[in-house]
Amino acid sequence: MSAKDPLFTRRTFLKGTAASIALGSVSTFPFENLFAADFPERTIDIVVPTGAGGGADRNLRAFISVWKKYLQTEFEPGFFKGAGGQVGYETYLGKREPDCYNLLYGNMGPETIMYVLQKPNYKFPGDYVYFNRCDVDPSVIWVRKDSPFQTIEELVEEGKKRSITLSCSRLPHPASIGSLSLADATGANFNLIPYGGGNPPVVACLTGEVDASALPMANPISTKGQARVLGVFAPSNPIPDRTDNAPAINDVFGTDIPDLPSARAFALHTEAIEKYPERYELLKSTMRKVFDDPDYKVAIEKTGRPWEFISFADEAECMEYAANMMELAKKYESLLTA
Repeated sequence: MSAKDPLFTRRTFLKGTAASIALGSVSTFPFENLFAADFPERTIDIVVPTGAGGGADRNLRAFISVWKKYLQTEFEPGFFKGAGGQVGYETYLGKREPDCYNLLYGNMGPETIMYVLQKPNYKFPGDYVYFNRCDVDPSVIWVRKDSPFQTIEELVEEGKKRSITLSCSRLPHPASIGSLSLADATGANFNLIPYGGGNPPVVACLTGEVDASALPMANPISTKGQARVLGVFAPSNPIPDRTDNAPAINDVFGTDIPDLPSARAFALHTEAIEKYPERYELLKSTMRKVFDDPDYKVAIEKTGRPWEFISFADEAECMEYAANMMELAKKYESLLTA
C-alpha cells in the first residue's frame, strides 16, 4: 500500500507503524541477545538530510555532546543536503547498514512533506521509524532589523503591489505551507526561494538578497538582534519577549492556517528495530536521560536556541506528528507544486 492509495489513511499509518514496532519487541533473532551487552563498540554515524552550519547542525551537536556520557561512545554526523531532504534519506536507507550504528536526524515536518510531494523510492511508514523528538519550533515570517517592513500587514500589502521574495530552507516545509497559504488568503504575491537548508537562507535575508524569510523561529533568534519577527504560524507566540511581540498570523488576518511547527527527531531503520530490539531499547533509554541532564540545557543555550523549544516525544507521538504532516502536504500540494 502506498501513500497514494485511497485506502492509505492516518489510521492505517499508525496501525502499521505500531505493528512494526511491536514486531521488533519480540526478536526473531535469538542470538542477537548475546551481542546486545557489547553495544556500542564503535562510533555511531548520523545522517543529517540538510546542510551543515544551520539549526539542525547546532541542535544535534548539543544533544550528542551530552548523550555520549550515557551511551559511552562517539558520534559522527554527516550532512547530505539536496532535493528537500530526499538525498539524505536515500543515502541513509540505501547506503547505511540497519544495525543501530546508523541513525538519521531529521526535521519531521519538511521531510514528511517532501515524501508526499516527491514520491521517492523508499516507503514511509515502513522503511524507518521516528522515535525521539528533540524539539518543536514554530514557523514564522521575519525580516532583517533595518527592513522597511515593520509589521506583517505591511509586508502583505506590499505583496499586493509586487512580488515579495522570501528565503526558505526548502519548498517542502511547514513554513512554506504557511507563507503560501497566507499569500493565497490575502492576495499577496510571495515568491519562495529555497536555499537548501543550513545558514544560507538566514544570510540571504540579513544581507537584503531577499525581502523576508519563512523559517522556524529559532533562525531569526540565532541572529542575536539582527532580525525582526513579523508573524507566527501558531495559536500564540511562545516567546514574545524574544521575538518583537510578533502576533499569531491567524489573529491578524482572520485566517485559519494550521499550526505549522518544525520538529526534529532521530529515526532508525525498521529492520534494525526488528533485528536488534535490545540495542533499540538502549538507544531510547539513554536518549531520554539527556533531557533531564542540566548539561543539555547549558549546551542548548550556547546555541542560542530557546530552551522552551526543547520537547521530548516517543515514537508513537513522533509518528502521529508525521501522519498529520502527510495530511497537510496532501491538502496544500497544489500550492507547493504550483
